[in-house]
Amino acid sequence: MSCAGSCDLAQLTKPILESYRRQLFYHRKQNGNPLTFGSQRARLAPLKLFFAWMTRQNALLWNPASELDMPRVEKRLPRALSVDEVERVLAVPPLDEPLGLRDRAIMEMLYSTGMRRSELVALRLSDVAAPEGTIFIRQGKGKRDRVVPIGARALGWLARYRDEVRPGFSVDEAEDALFLSESGAPVEADTLTHRVGRYVEAAELGRRGSCHVFRHTMATLMLEGGADVRLIQEILGHASLESTEVYTRVSIRHLSAVHAATHPAERTRKPGTTPAKRASSDAQSLLLSLGAETEDGAIERNSGGDDAHE
Repeated sequence: MSCAGSCDLAQLTKPILESYRRQLFYHRKQNGNPLTFGSQRARLAPLKLFFAWMTRQNALLWNPASELDMPRVEKRLPRALSVDEVERVLAVPPLDEPLGLRDRAIMEMLYSTGMRRSELVALRLSDVAAPEGTIFIRQGKGKRDRVVPIGARALGWLARYRDEVRPGFSVDEAEDALFLSESGAPVEADTLTHRVGRYVEAAELGRRGSCHVFRHTMATLMLEGGADVRLIQEILGHASLESTEVYTRVSIRHLSAVHAATHPAERTRKPGTTPAKRASSDAQSLLLSLGAETEDGAIERNSGGDDAHE
């Protein structure tokens, strides 16, 4: 579907758009593979948004893309790391280097809290309440604030970074971003993805991934440890689950207790206790929603997809 020179949008009808959709379906790349459904959706979604906007602006009398069928993206459960695999990744950064110590603190925080990459880079010094063992996440996905628990181990690494590394990076006392680059500016999300991805690769796990893999892993391991799916939902900042009609509010004290009891980096399992054998259907819905998440609008390096747009 192309217009040479100029194009009369009123001439673009639903059959023409359907023809473009079929072209995407049958298109083959240089390696002979088809476009994934996700890539097809990525090309069609802007068209739907554009024609909807043009219709609202009264530039078009009707929206030819309003009934355009979108490819259904396959929902897959994210492959979480095991406890041993997480520890191998966490052990990669060189702790005798300032950036290594900073990155260890970052990964410990991602693993402990399950927060998104964009939420971590937006943290301020005042957002950490160490005595209470909590982190305040402002304006997370969906523009919702929330408070999440953070474990003692992650707080310990964070304290080391804040005391030993951050003062050397800071060039402006007014800068209150929690995590800084060597230049003193707030660490950038893309840089974070690149560096964490290199650590995952260096751990030789036979798979790729970056920041988001810690979010998947945290949720999966805590569910296996017996945490209620609604509590994980609250920590992750999910507004709803497909199989959960009522959104359950819980106190941060309760969340902290569950976090300490079920997070593998925090819990000390008593003899005779065993994790839950299988996640419920609600837990599976939660994990599926994690699998459908992108890394704040970017596809992570663990996708292994044929046309991933990082």
